[in-house]
Amino acid sequence: MSSNIQLSVKEKIGYALGDGAANIAWRAVATFLFIFYTDVFGLSPATVGILVLTARFSDGISDIIMGIIGDHTTSKYGKFRPWILWTALPLGVILSLLFTSPELSENGKIVYAYITYILFTLIYTANNIPYGALMGVMTANDKERTSIGSFRMVGAFAGGMVVQGALLFLVAYFGNASPTIEISKLTASTFEVNVTASKTIEHVHIKTEHGIANFSWNDDVHKNDSPTTTKSFQMKEGLRYSFIVSGETNLSQNSITIVDQKKGYRNAIYVMSVLLTILMLITFSATKERVQPPKDQKTNLKQDLKDLFSNKPWLILLIIGLLFNTYNCIKQGVVIYYFTHYLNNQLLSASYLTALMLASIGGAFSTAYLSKKFGKRNVFICALLCSGLINALLFFCGPEQINAIFIIGMLSECASAIFPTLFFVMLGDAADFSEWKNGRRATGLVYSAGSFASKFGGGIAGFIVMTVLSMFGYNGLNPDTITHATKGMVMLMSWIPAIITLVAAGLMLIYPLNQKTLDKITLELHHRRTSK
Repeated sequence: MSSNIQLSVKEKIGYALGDGAANIAWRAVATFLFIFYTDVFGLSPATVGILVLTARFSDGISDIIMGIIGDHTTSKYGKFRPWILWTALPLGVILSLLFTSPELSENGKIVYAYITYILFTLIYTANNIPYGALMGVMTANDKERTSIGSFRMVGAFAGGMVVQGALLFLVAYFGNASPTIEISKLTASTFEVNVTASKTIEHVHIKTEHGIANFSWNDDVHKNDSPTTTKSFQMKEGLRYSFIVSGETNLSQNSITIVDQKKGYRNAIYVMSVLLTILMLITFSATKERVQPPKDQKTNLKQDLKDLFSNKPWLILLIIGLLFNTYNCIKQGVVIYYFTHYLNNQLLSASYLTALMLASIGGAFSTAYLSKKFGKRNVFICALLCSGLINALLFFCGPEQINAIFIIGMLSECASAIFPTLFFVMLGDAADFSEWKNGRRATGLVYSAGSFASKFGGGIAGFIVMTVLSMFGYNGLNPDTITHATKGMVMLMSWIPAIITLVAAGLMLIYPLNQKTLDKITLELHHRRTSK
C-alpha cells in the first residue's frame, strides 16, 4: 500500500524540479519585480504597494477554488499532475510579460501592471496548488513525505539560486547599451569619462567592469551627489554625460559597462521562462499519484469546506504560513534596494543571494533529521526564533561590513529554510488529520493554504516594503530621494521582518499535531484503507 512505499530518489528529484521551476518565477517576482516596477518601469512605490496588496488579496478565493477544482479533476494522469502539464507554458509566458516594458502612458503602465500581475497570480495558483497537493498523494507515509519535502525545498532553493544568482548578470549581458565612450586620464587613478547615446534609454546603470571605481558627476547639477560605484540615470539621444571616475588604473572603454535595464530585464527573463517550462514538464513526467480519497466518499463541496474550516491544524498552519511568507518576502523584496542604494553595489547582491540559497539548501536537508529527532512543531518554533533574532542584527551593520552582512544573512536563511520545508509537509499531515477525523479527504483544498499563504504573504510584504520606502520619500527615478530612504531599507532588512517571526513562534505553540499523534493517525488510516 502507499503508506509503505519508498519512493525512488529519481522520483523525488523529479518532483523537486517542479519547485525549482516555480521558484524561478516566484523568486524573480519577489526579489526583482519591485525594483523593476519603481526603477525601470517608472511606477511609484505607493502604486506598487497597492497593486501587490490588491492582487494578492483576491488570491484567497482563487486558491480555494483551485483546490476544489484539483480535488474534482479526473484524467488519465490523475487529479493534480495534469495541471502541471497544462500550466507549464502559460506560466513561462506570463512571467515574461511581467518584465516587459511597453511604451505606455502613466495610466497605461498601471493598467498593464495590474493585468499582467493578476494573470500571473492566477496562473501560478493553477500550477502551484496542484503541485503542492501532488506531494500529499505520492505517498501516505508522513515520514516519506518529510523526505520528499526536503528534496522539494532543495529544488526550490536551487531554482531560486539560479534566478537570483544569474539574473542581474544576464540583465547586464543582454542590456549592453553600446554607447560612445570617451576617456581622458587626469591622474594615475583618476579619469574623465564622457558617454553619448545613439538613442534615448529611459534607465541605465553605469559602472566599471569589476565594480571597484567610484563615479562622480562632472557637472554643476549633480555636484552634491556622493561618489558611488554605480550611477543610474536617463540617457537622451545625442547628449553627453560626464563623470569623474577614480579608484582604478588603466581604465579603458571595455572596462565601462552601461546597461539598458528594460532590454536587459526583458531578455534575461525570457531565458528564465524557457528553463521554467522545461523543468515543469520533467516534473509531470517523473511523478505518480498513489493516494486516493476513500472509495465511498461522495462529492460534497459544502462538507469539504466545513471540514476545512473546522480543521484546527490547518487553520494554525494557514496563519503561520502567512506570517513566515511575509517575513521572507520582505527580506527578498528589499535586498536589491539595499545592495543598490545602501551598499552601492548592485551586482554584489547576486553573490549574497547565491550565498543565501546555499545556506537554505543546508537548512532544508537538515529538516528531516531534526524533525525526526525533535518533532516538527519544536523544530519549527526554534527555527522561527533563531532566524528572526539573527536577522535583526543586520540593523547594526554599516555599508562597509560586507562579511558581517553575509554571515548574518546566511545564518538567518539557514534557519528560515526550515519554514517552507516543514510547512508543506505539515499540510499533508493536516489532510491526514481531516481524513482520520471526518472520513473525508480533500488534499487539494488543504494545500490551497500553501499557495494562499505564499501569495498573500508576499502581497502584505510588498505593501510593507513600498509603504516604508514611500514614508522615506523614495523615488527610483530621482537620485536626490535615495540617500534618506536608505534608513528605511536598513529597517526592512533587519528588525521589521524579525518581529513577525516572534508572533509566528508564539502561535506555533498551540499546534496540536505532535509526532505521537501523527504516528497514531498514520497507523489507523493504513488499517482503514487496507480493510476496505
